[in-house]
Amino acid sequence: MKNNYINNIIIAIDIINGKCVRLTKGDFSKKKIYNNNPLDIALLLEDNGISRLHLVDLDGAKKGKVVHWKILENITKKTDLIVDFSGGINKENDVKIAFENGASMVSIGTIAVNYPMLLKKLISIYGNDKIILGADVKNYNIVTSGWIKYHDIHILNFLKEKIIHGIKNVFCTDISKDGSLSGPSFTLYEKILEKFPGIKLIASGGISNIKDIKKLIDMGCYGVIIGKSFYEKKISFSDIKKLN
Repeated sequence: MKNNYINNIIIAIDIINGKCVRLTKGDFSKKKIYNNNPLDIALLLEDNGISRLHLVDLDGAKKGKVVHWKILENITKKTDLIVDFSGGINKENDVKIAFENGASMVSIGTIAVNYPMLLKKLISIYGNDKIILGADVKNYNIVTSGWIKYHDIHILNFLKEKIIHGIKNVFCTDISKDGSLSGPSFTLYEKILEKFPGIKLIASGGISNIKDIKKLIDMGCYGVIIGKSFYEKKISFSDIKKLN
């Protein structure tokens, strides 16, 4: 069956101080502002056939509480994008508010590490199509809280436990690659897919060109998140459309 690549491509909008930014390897001191209004980017994506948006509240992730609810609400009211939201979600009520503000899905990382039974409860309430596991890694170990807290938890052990709890959708970002444009961690994703072939794995970090996207999807990734490669014009809308 031929892959419909455009449906598998998810553009990231990362927010600091209300602006669309990108970091390099998760370093908040190495940020670059690409647009002062995230809604402008969201509208541009929709106008060019993109259907999925990964919206990340980096201020919220760092502070441990969601900061940019209004940006989420504004984007979901003014576009028809399928928006998954993450950053600063640490309580059950945060998830509820995200959905009330228009999120189609919520990405959970810190809760999954610190409150595993709450993750299980959230899956039972909202379903595993609405709750996405955010598995950010460095050297195959889990990182949380805006990529500043490191845990001695191997990614494969982490996924095994969360799949038992009902997780099906997984974002996995190798933060040593993120924003580097150096190519994704193909070996990491190969190991995950070999161990857990039934999950919907979304790769993130290091995507540098359209060939990276095609290879990741062809090897079995459900989706690919792109950020800096899009903003730096390494990957264009015409490139994406030509994939199909």
